[in-house]
Amino acid sequence: MRPSNALITPEGYPFIAYSSGLFLFLAAGSWLTGSLALAIPAVIALLLTVFVISFFRNPERQPPSDVQLLVAPADGTVVYVGPATQEHLGECLKISIFMSVFNVHVNRAPAAGTVVERFYKAGKFYDARHPKASCENEQCGLVLKIDGGVKIACVQIAGLVARRILCYVDAGDRLERGARYGMIRFGSRVDLYLPEGIEPMVTVGQTTTAGVTAMARLQ
Repeated sequence: MRPSNALITPEGYPFIAYSSGLFLFLAAGSWLTGSLALAIPAVIALLLTVFVISFFRNPERQPPSDVQLLVAPADGTVVYVGPATQEHLGECLKISIFMSVFNVHVNRAPAAGTVVERFYKAGKFYDARHPKASCENEQCGLVLKIDGGVKIACVQIAGLVARRILCYVDAGDRLERGARYGMIRFGSRVDLYLPEGIEPMVTVGQTTTAGVTAMARLQ
């Protein structure tokens, strides 16, 4: 499946159909029978439908005009900024973003460049905020050679609730800064790995907007 510009991501259509169908079924049953016992589940089904539509929203984003800025790969809250070792890059700077179930879950390229490697690792499903999540959770990552030759890595990590990672690109594909490249369903985390020496422009606790928030500046 390729990235979509639709207001709601196509991955959400089945979930929206199921929840809205359940609501219509319960609402019709409640109206025809006058049953309060069906009205309460109908309201719950309606709230579920609203939540599902909100979860799969896919808003347009405009990256900052300064092309030297690396942008956030995900909406969410920064939970870690500091040194790390990444198997494809070695010693580097890691910035981790936790996505709650209320965030937009479409992931975006932090910079323009070419995907030189895509990797996947099966694993556990710790809470995405857990320190072990980066190493032990199921994950799918991209090594991106950005314009200018610098390599960075962007890793989608499954969480306690998120059990489905979607990545639309593979090695050899070209990505533009802020372009949609994947999503994770129902709460998760994205780790961004940058070369040593780059100064982060975000701090722990800060809220990020994918494709918009500046994470660091290339030198």
